[in-house]
Amino acid sequence: MTLADQRPLPLDVLEALGQGHKIEAVKRLRAAEGLGLREAKQRVEAHLGADPRVRLATVERPSAAGRWVALFVVVALAALGAVLAT
Repeated sequence: MTLADQRPLPLDVLEALGQGHKIEAVKRLRAAEGLGLREAKQRVEAHLGADPRVRLATVERPSAAGRWVALFVVVALAALGAVLAT
């Protein structure tokens, strides 16, 4: 890791990481510092590796797709229950 990689991340990037949005953090870092995809991803991942609290927040947060799948399953089970009850 070079000296440039050790600079603190911008606040909006840290905010995205704190909310569990790793891809959004990479996008924000690219926009803020004009980095390429690889460089921004490496800096975000280096930060995640150095700060376990942020890494946990990123890993433990369910994705939006996962929530939609769970909602679909609940609705499907409710509909099946209603059909079987009649």
